[in-house]
Amino acid sequence: MTDPVVGLTGTLTSPIRGAGTLGEVLVAIRGGTELYIARAEEPLAIGTTVLVVAAYPGRVVDVVAWIPLPGDR
Repeated sequence: MTDPVVGLTGTLTSPIRGAGTLGEVLVAIRGGTELYIARAEEPLAIGTTVLVVAAYPGRVVDVVAWIPLPGDR
């Protein structure tokens, strides 16, 4: 079963400085917001909107930068 956070978007609340480093992402889920530890292959700044692409035990998620297409908002 897929974790319900996969496929959701969130906002980085602490930066990811590069592959192998961790940041934090705030995701709207289950009627509220929750913080997850975020990993990415590239540096991402605070405030970047990201897409959660994988979830692991310990509230760790893999993210990629998300740029909505026109009409996706």
